[in-house]
Amino acid sequence: MKSPTSNSRRRFLSKVSASAAAFALPGISGGQTSESRLLPTPSYPDERYAPNDKIRLGTIGFGIQGIGDTAAAVSVPGVEMSGVCDVYQGRLDRAREIYAKDLFVTRDYRELLARKDIDAVIIATPDHWHQTMALDAMKAGKAVYLQKPMIQNISEGAALIEAEKKHKAVIQIGSQVISSIATAKARELYLSGAIGQLNMVEIYNDRFSSEGAWQYPIPPDADPKNIDFDKFLGKAPKVSFDPVRFFRWRNYRDYGTGVAGDLFVHSFTTLHYIIDSTGPERALATGGLRFWKDGREVPDIMMALYDFPEAKSHPAFNAVLRINFVAGNGGGGGYRLIGSEGEMLVGGSRVVLQRNTIDYRPSDYALKAYTTATQAEIVREFEASRADQRPVMSQPEPIVYQAPEDYKGMDYDHFYNFFAAMRGKANIIEDTTCGLRAAGAALLSNLSYESNGIVKWDPSNMRLIS
Repeated sequence: MKSPTSNSRRRFLSKVSASAAAFALPGISGGQTSESRLLPTPSYPDERYAPNDKIRLGTIGFGIQGIGDTAAAVSVPGVEMSGVCDVYQGRLDRAREIYAKDLFVTRDYRELLARKDIDAVIIATPDHWHQTMALDAMKAGKAVYLQKPMIQNISEGAALIEAEKKHKAVIQIGSQVISSIATAKARELYLSGAIGQLNMVEIYNDRFSSEGAWQYPIPPDADPKNIDFDKFLGKAPKVSFDPVRFFRWRNYRDYGTGVAGDLFVHSFTTLHYIIDSTGPERALATGGLRFWKDGREVPDIMMALYDFPEAKSHPAFNAVLRINFVAGNGGGGGYRLIGSEGEMLVGGSRVVLQRNTIDYRPSDYALKAYTTATQAEIVREFEASRADQRPVMSQPEPIVYQAPEDYKGMDYDHFYNFFAAMRGKANIIEDTTCGLRAAGAALLSNLSYESNGIVKWDPSNMRLIS
């Protein structure tokens, strides 16, 4: 299968022109220069909102992610903060410190959902609460911004999709990279045939810090008086009060989804969007707890292999994902789509395109095994067979598509899409179906790691295959 088509590749080549200054770029071979092109700054309507027209927002879970999400959300015009729920008093105090001394705060999310002065909620809680809170929020008539992964367990996904349809809810899953202008450019380049036929994807995330490995600081007032630990546990198994479990919940299977649900899910959301895919069909993962032996129950290193089946927009290909929480190289990350005629390095604010052409010409490396006369005959036959085909291209300079300095960022764009959809002016870019396809693919790694075997997945119907 050839996808995208050869005609598309020719159309892409006809559009490429040499312009702009060259500069050094990490990930490009030493001494090689690159051509830089600024991506266009998104345009946003200059809309003014009267107080009664503003979207009133509540946040459930005001920790690290919740604070960041809320700040991005209220930076969008026409949005105001109306309430916060968290089971730790220190975070409620922090919310009032940031927004208003009389801001509505509660330890019970149901009180937040019951308020008529709240139109939308951000759910930025531990993963084991995602489905329950999202279902309750949609039932209460709220628009929902649900942090990734959409679910803790694959079996939870269908109910969220059904609830979105039943309540005609506006629900955005929070893998914000999908809304980046760089991701949109990567999709445009891929679908135009920029890298030829996709055959492999490589994604890695190296971290080298305690907080990068989820060892978040524990405040001195972390006690049962200030933390409603039973509410935090919810449906999880009952255990005695433990501030480590509360503040470092990602390290525990009862509340989180490990590196797969925290990080792989971003990769699949973005990949599926760029190549217009429904997802992989098989996964095999390995890894282990190699360094951060602090009582956590999940690996700090994981490697996963995925098989993607042939689809309308892409051929069958393989993907390799890797996470390392003890990367002595200092850390870093990469997201590489490799095709038959080039590759793309994709990031949140830029895309690097490098094109190449396979050189089929026989070289001295192989020809030296034959007599001089045979060498000449091999070369003549090759030239005759390739007479009607285009010549081998010299390796062109990489093209770097970079977001401009005034770009508001992917978090802003993701929330802008969410609020525009609430006002009936846009379609949600990451709905529950998109969320399940990404979370389901990511969580296959956990299932494979735990079972020590290959896990099969039906990407069209989003279900496990036994």
